[in-house]
Amino acid sequence: MNAPTRTNRLIRLIRIAAALLAAASPAVAQPHVESRHEIAWNRYYTVAEIESHMKALERAYPDIVRVRSIGKSYEGRDLWVAIVTAPGTDHRAKPAMWIDGSIHANEIQASEVCLYSIWYLATYYGHNDRITEILDDYAFYIMPIVSPDSRVAWFERPSTPHSRRANQMPVDADRDGLIGEDDVNDLDGDGSITQMWKRDPRGQWVRNRYDPRIFERVPPGEFGDWTYLGQEGIDDDGDGRVSEDGTDGFDMNRNWPADWQPNYVQRGAGAFPFSAPETRAIGEFCYAHPNIAAFQSYHNTGGMILRGPGSSHRARDYPREDLRVYDELGRLGEQMLPYYRYLIIHADLYNVHGGEATWASEGLGVISFTNELWTVEKYFQRPGRPTDEQMWMFRDKLQFGMTFKDYTEVEHPHHGTVLVGGLNKWSSRSTPTFMLEEEAHRNFAFTVYHAGEMPRLSFDRTRVEHLGADMWTVTVEVRNEKIIPTRTARMRTAGIGRADLLTLEGAEVLTSGSLSGWWDHTIDEVRFEPGRVRLDAGVPGRGAIVHRFFVRGARGDEVTVRYSAEKATDITTAIRLQPTEND
Repeated sequence: MNAPTRTNRLIRLIRIAAALLAAASPAVAQPHVESRHEIAWNRYYTVAEIESHMKALERAYPDIVRVRSIGKSYEGRDLWVAIVTAPGTDHRAKPAMWIDGSIHANEIQASEVCLYSIWYLATYYGHNDRITEILDDYAFYIMPIVSPDSRVAWFERPSTPHSRRANQMPVDADRDGLIGEDDVNDLDGDGSITQMWKRDPRGQWVRNRYDPRIFERVPPGEFGDWTYLGQEGIDDDGDGRVSEDGTDGFDMNRNWPADWQPNYVQRGAGAFPFSAPETRAIGEFCYAHPNIAAFQSYHNTGGMILRGPGSSHRARDYPREDLRVYDELGRLGEQMLPYYRYLIIHADLYNVHGGEATWASEGLGVISFTNELWTVEKYFQRPGRPTDEQMWMFRDKLQFGMTFKDYTEVEHPHHGTVLVGGLNKWSSRSTPTFMLEEEAHRNFAFTVYHAGEMPRLSFDRTRVEHLGADMWTVTVEVRNEKIIPTRTARMRTAGIGRADLLTLEGAEVLTSGSLSGWWDHTIDEVRFEPGRVRLDAGVPGRGAIVHRFFVRGARGDEVTVRYSAEKATDITTAIRLQPTEND
């Protein structure tokens, strides 16, 4: 038998043995957990459906999920927030992350990403070690819909991909003394506001001979068959403009106290910061929960991980220590979210005054991101903007034409017979439904990564030295293993929140002071209340603080040292007054 034959027979024997072993062995468990409340992630949900899913998750996981209303929208709808944390733990006693979506209601997938976050955390707690550890250590406050009134309007009333961005508080958009008198008109009744075209022998457009959906501009000096009349609609108030005074109010992402500017500076700002009941409810909740140590808001579109500042004149408000945290989180986020870019709002996008993410960063002092969900590069999973031809192929071959409304003739009160149709409200900005679960999971994973870097403290080294008689030194080292400090540099410089506290009880504290390192012999003395030490700088990210107490007590007495922080779980250790044997 030659060598190739022996080799082939050996390979066949190995394969047979492997097959027999596989048949005899139990199947490897799939990385999937059956949820007590399954949700389909290949579709979008109305306000009522999202509320129903949130309450169903609460019923299915009552020890993990609690759903509560934190206020009412302008039109009286509940503003629902899910509190998600490990069973038997107090969410207020641990660091928490705020997550919200759809402050711009047309940016619809933001709500699905938030709902997915609630579902995944609840479903995988106790089944996945990392999710279990995250909920054991931290809490989440998740608000899927900031603007429920406008989401209802986007789903139930005629809209474009870009309308219903604002809330539904009445605004006289055209300044004629009337409100909402020239809203959109759905002439063909398809639920979307599309385009209007009129046949015109002096027009500037012709229809493509191979694809009548496409209108092409004729060369200068030539005439076509069609004139573009703009957005589908009617000039209801006779002022020469179509649908310019609808029900949309002002932009709630311009309504926050950080760098708020009035309407003549920042369009859509509202009458004053927190003038919208929705933004005010979030503000009141966050102020009442100082344990919030991280913040995430979801928008669309563009594939961006955005941080502040929103305007260039606030750039100096972001200390280097904080920027290092932002950069590490954001740059890893770029790897977790293909085709997303980590950007600065004012420098890489445009100026935003009174934005939510900048309020969280500059007003609350916490590490805050806005993710702009979906990017055109995701259509074909390659960098670069798709061509028009590629986009038509995507719509036809992958979406089966569902994002286009065929042109139909409609009688218009001013223009006579017109063609109405074109790309509908699902045609851009929103993630195609068959790609929605991946988009939700990747963004959720980035946010969990961010949350997992909130402070986690422990007492590291401790040392007791006997100075003679009843005098002792007690030296403690408090370590933070995570990248986010217990107090950001922004919190320290702006005086935001309560300083961290380090206390020693059980013995008389004569004096105390901080050390620059474990082996330092000099202390920065605390002049007042040496047994109750304020630490404005907190514990740095991936670092430690060392403090030495000089106490009077009897040998064998036990003292209790506690470290308390708004943005970290309090820790306590008991130390006996007897010399440390091994240093």
